[in-house]
Amino acid sequence: MKGLPVRHCVEQVVPWTCRRCVRARTQFPPPTQSRQSSTVWQKPRKRPGVRIALLAAAGGTLGAGGLALTDDAKHYYGAAERSGRVLSTLAICINDYRVTLNHKTDDQEEYAALLKQCHQRCAERTLRVLEKNGSIFIKLGQHLSSMNYLLPLEWTTTFIPLQDKCPVSPIESIEAMFQKDTGQTIEELFMDFEREPIGAASLAQVHIAKLKETGQKVAVKVQHPALEEWVPLDLALTSFTFSTLKRVFPEYDLSWLSDEMSSSLPQELDFVQEGINAKHAREYFSHVNEPSLVIPDVIWAKKRILVMEYLAGHRPDDLDYIDANGIDRDEVSAALSRIFNEMIFGEDAPLHCDPHGGNIAIRKNTHRRNPNFDVILYDHGLYRDIPKALRRSYAKLWLAVIDADEPRMRKYAYEVAGITDEQFPLFASAITGRDYRVLTRSVAVPRSDEEKEHISEAMGDGLLQQLVQLLGQVPRIILLILKTNDLTRSLDENLHTRQGPVRTFLILARYCSRTVFQEQMEIISQNGGILRPSNLIRFLSAWGTYMRVELKLSVYEYYISLRRLVGAS
Repeated sequence: MKGLPVRHCVEQVVPWTCRRCVRARTQFPPPTQSRQSSTVWQKPRKRPGVRIALLAAAGGTLGAGGLALTDDAKHYYGAAERSGRVLSTLAICINDYRVTLNHKTDDQEEYAALLKQCHQRCAERTLRVLEKNGSIFIKLGQHLSSMNYLLPLEWTTTFIPLQDKCPVSPIESIEAMFQKDTGQTIEELFMDFEREPIGAASLAQVHIAKLKETGQKVAVKVQHPALEEWVPLDLALTSFTFSTLKRVFPEYDLSWLSDEMSSSLPQELDFVQEGINAKHAREYFSHVNEPSLVIPDVIWAKKRILVMEYLAGHRPDDLDYIDANGIDRDEVSAALSRIFNEMIFGEDAPLHCDPHGGNIAIRKNTHRRNPNFDVILYDHGLYRDIPKALRRSYAKLWLAVIDADEPRMRKYAYEVAGITDEQFPLFASAITGRDYRVLTRSVAVPRSDEEKEHISEAMGDGLLQQLVQLLGQVPRIILLILKTNDLTRSLDENLHTRQGPVRTFLILARYCSRTVFQEQMEIISQNGGILRPSNLIRFLSAWGTYMRVELKLSVYEYYISLRRLVGAS
């Protein structure tokens, strides 16, 4: 298989249909009229050998039919079992919450304790279902475990084990999938293929191999074969679960979670599209001055198989590796900030919507001094393009946040997501991860334990319900931007940098001011050019704002370099 092109795939996940119905549609095509319909049919004579052959064929057909029936029976049983687990646990948890919430008591501490116990019971029941069903339920649980700003602590901590509990598909099923999807065996494609994966996630696993034609060492990402059978049903069960919770507890509408999952999962399961996304990102950043970013080259792709250049590194929170190799944590933090701000604010930039620690690696680069490391970006299955108008309003919102200018914050929050004045404090905290009271002073100061505790207490005092409703009404692209913000903020905090968040906010301000400057230059160009007096004033104002931010960042980075030079911590 030489140089299979990465091409666009138009296949989509279809509503769940039993396999017998699918087989009936494919095995029994519509009848066609014979051209010799007027010819009188005469019964042919049967020779003994032919009779024996017909009997043998009939026996084989019955045997195959029996096997097919057995396969169907297994499928129906599996579907009933998966559905039964979800539906029974859903009913039990709803009843548990109803009983607990209707408990009559004047003792607030007793009520809070009862509610915490109910959270824990329901979380443990749900965890068992997610683990037994596997498939996309593992991915759902992983996502929920990171939503500590939205879900009770008992739920998020109970789901933490799912972060490291990913299925591993047996090599026999992988071999069968290669044969089905490529028409060739693993041995025909690779001179060496490691049977044990080097990593496994909820949707796929990765094997190291060597191409048979060139001997190049490659990483082969293969989808878990079982997903093909269960994803449509599991998506339907997920949607039913959240829609049922919305009907029973309308004040906690989380149906946007299942809506986003139904929209994004088919894209993540299409490895041809992932190859296209990776190629697009490589092409875009080839014109951007960010030498540390490395994206593996895609060699060829099928819908469930992706073969790419093998690039290895360490997680960005592996501080022992970073320190042992003389890599500056602050420089890693700055590189990550530049990369993802470029994705959000760059003109026609592709936005990677899943930048968690497992999708990023840091490796030592001995051929370059500044920086002396590479940032390897994996998993390009989920990408979005941010509309220009939204990107510009979002940049102005962040500039207002950095300037602690509340009237401008409110103005652009409305432009970005239709946020009202009443909703604004909560929205501002959601996009920054900070207490709203801090935002009116300076967002660049480090988060204190007192601030974290205050946010946690506020969520318990009724803001959680408001946040759920708020996230349900904002545009889906804003949810993905917020997710990217949360993940990159977590990456930065896990690096435990010496300088705190000041530098990352200055980098953010640089990209925001650049975006606004580009908008002003576009307006000037459309209105007669820079020589018109009004346009000249507009240009000087935009240029002054941009250069002020550039100067602040340059001075601060010079200060950091000077401290590093003299050995200050």
